[in-house]
Amino acid sequence: MLRLRLPTAWPRASHARPFSRSSTPYSGHNKWSKIKQRKGAEDAKKSILYGKAASDILAAARNGGSPIVEENSMLATAVRRAKDAGVPKENIENALLKAFKRKNNNGQAVTYEAMMHGSVGIIIECRTDNVNRTLSNVREVLNRHGARQAPVKFMFRQRGYLKIALDPNDIEDLFNTAESTQCAFDFDEWEDDSSGSRGIELACSPDELFKLEDGLRQYIQQNDNAEILVREVRWAPLEEQGSTDDEKDSVSNLVEALEEDEDVTCVSTSLEYSSLLGNA
Repeated sequence: MLRLRLPTAWPRASHARPFSRSSTPYSGHNKWSKIKQRKGAEDAKKSILYGKAASDILAAARNGGSPIVEENSMLATAVRRAKDAGVPKENIENALLKAFKRKNNNGQAVTYEAMMHGSVGIIIECRTDNVNRTLSNVREVLNRHGARQAPVKFMFRQRGYLKIALDPNDIEDLFNTAESTQCAFDFDEWEDDSSGSRGIELACSPDELFKLEDGLRQYIQQNDNAEILVREVRWAPLEEQGSTDDEKDSVSNLVEALEEDEDVTCVSTSLEYSSLLGNA
């Protein structure tokens, strides 16, 4: 008689679904990577925006004569523009506090020169009550970012600079007023796409900046649509300089690190070429 032998245990049924095995984890990973990349790009843009706003506030406090908003129309304008651009209140207050500390530092004015990537010139302007401390701090930051002290002023020249917000219909009148001062100046129109603001930029000899501004002051005070946004003496690069994105990023990081020092009042680099300021 033929006997059948039954298995002692049936194999367990498999509940695996091979058609969905491959894509789920990798799809989620790719999505997260894209989110991180997008967030990183947005954070980088915010960092540039916040850094620019802080620099504008510090420059306005320095050139407008006071770190107190109510006493300095240029500073009030810089603060308002930062708020309109969405810069956090804390960042604005930190910039104002730094401006106040710098204003109360009545020490010695010193300037340091440095080179980065073998060709990028950097000028660091400071005001300090302890030159040894400031020099040590500046050197430490330079070394940390792969830069070194070196003579670079030959790559720049100093230029007086005015940036004025103005209705386009009034630009010719302001230009004629500037000519009446008999100051030699170069000019260009500017436009900010993000805010829709427009106006004119003027560049002149540092020795004539006060005379030029003083000659324009009455016209600007009588024009509700006109406002001086920036007034300063700048170290302007003489020539446009080519650089890679990585070089630009590393120089930007160095500038930010230097500006964190309370003794540092202004940092200029040879990458900031302007055809207006560099025009001989």
